[in-house]
Amino acid sequence: MIDPNIKLEDVRKFAEVNMMEHIGIEFTGVGEDYIEAKMPVDHRTTQPFGLLHGGASVALAESLGSLAASLVVNEDSKLAVGLEINSNHLKAVRSGYVYAKTTPIHIGRSTHVWEIRIKNELEELVNISRITMAIVDRKG
Repeated sequence: MIDPNIKLEDVRKFAEVNMMEHIGIEFTGVGEDYIEAKMPVDHRTTQPFGLLHGGASVALAESLGSLAASLVVNEDSKLAVGLEINSNHLKAVRSGYVYAKTTPIHIGRSTHVWEIRIKNELEELVNISRITMAIVDRKG
C-alpha cells in the first residue's frame, strides 16, 4: 500500500508546475489506501456552457490514480504508467469545488486498478472513474 511515511505536504509537491497546478487541483488527504483532492469548478475547468468539463473530471481522476499507483511501487526500479481510464459523468456541476478520492481495487505486480469517486459540495456523486496502470521497469 501507500508508504505510511508519505505526508500530505510531500503529495502536494506533485501538483506543482504542471497541469494539476494549472487547473487548481489541490491534494487534501493521503492514507495507506487512499488519496483525496479537490478541484475548483471555474473558468479553468468548465466547458462553454458553464458546466464542469468532462475532460477536467478525467484529468482529476487520472491525477489521483496515477499518483497513488506511483506511491505504491518501488520508485527506484518501477514506474506506473496509465494504460486505460474509464469515466462516467453522472451529475452536472456549475460552481464551487468537486472532491475526489481514489482507492485501490487491485494492486498486482504488473498492473494496478484504482477507483476514483468525484463528488460535489453536497457529497452527491458526479463522476466515477476507474484507471488501470501498467507497472513497468524503469529504464536507465
